[in-house]
Amino acid sequence: MNGTIDIASVGMVTSVGLDAPASCAAMRARLDGFRETRFTGARGEPLIGAPVSLPRDWVGERRIAHLAAGAISETLSGARIAGEQTALILCLAEEGRSGRPVRDASRLLRKIAEILEMAPHTKSRIISYGRPSGHAALEQARRLISSGEVANVVIAGVDSYLTPRTVRYYLDQSRLMTKFNPNGFIPGEAAAAVLCTKPGQGSLTLLGVGLAREPAAIYNKQDLPLRGEGMAAAYGVALRESRFAMVGIGYRISDLIGEQYWFKQTALAFLRQMRGHVDFQDLWSPGESIGNIGAAVVPTMIGMAFTAARKGYAAGNPVLIEASNDEGACGAAVVASRLS
Repeated sequence: MNGTIDIASVGMVTSVGLDAPASCAAMRARLDGFRETRFTGARGEPLIGAPVSLPRDWVGERRIAHLAAGAISETLSGARIAGEQTALILCLAEEGRSGRPVRDASRLLRKIAEILEMAPHTKSRIISYGRPSGHAALEQARRLISSGEVANVVIAGVDSYLTPRTVRYYLDQSRLMTKFNPNGFIPGEAAAAVLCTKPGQGSLTLLGVGLAREPAAIYNKQDLPLRGEGMAAAYGVALRESRFAMVGIGYRISDLIGEQYWFKQTALAFLRQMRGHVDFQDLWSPGESIGNIGAAVVPTMIGMAFTAARKGYAAGNPVLIEASNDEGACGAAVVASRLS
């Protein structure tokens, strides 16, 4: 274990709000940002997505940079610290993903710094694992802070599935939700950020992080049956570090994007870790409101837990936050609020 860190502030730019309070209020009310896009489905029907309504019609990497900068700016202003004193860990889509909205990650990092009018910190880095990138970032953030290399780390995730090549690829794979395919996901886009600090400086504490790999990934070539072993292993590491058992978890937040595979994975992982009787344990997912937001999802889920604890509507304490990607990478984290 590499020690604990605190979450001191959060920021979001989503299809249901241009800041964290608006986004979290909308998700709590079960509102969604789903609407017809300029894309069409396999039979010519309008494709439903969850785009962000930005003040200007930016496209490409410029759009991604402004999404990320908006979330980071909110996070820094919420904690009233100078950006130059803070390392940035930027979470992005998988490098091999079709239609990935970022071609040059280093260039994106520079663009974000230009928008925020600050120089990139020498300890800043990029993680490109898609949805579970945020869990790998939490692991790196606590190492940086625990070692004394930096005082603060901003973990920011930004992603978009609303690019022509991405839409075409997932339509060809029959993985997008349409009126002809209920077992699919709604493509979305978003950015979210969280500020990680030393223990005692924030209201949400990271107690444990687990990373593992699922052998029966959604695209596994050996046609292995899904048993939830990878996510269960990630659960196990995070729970052991936090010194909680599954029965002690207040509720879970998962990156469920709509396909049956991910619901089955979560259910199997839960059953593999459960020992004894447990009362009802709520399960939240931002995907219900903002679709599949890829690498932005872990900071978004942490922001949901952070805001719920502060506003007094959390479904319990502590919270287990999970995410996984198409290649089988699985991540889990246990966070606890001192406000409950």
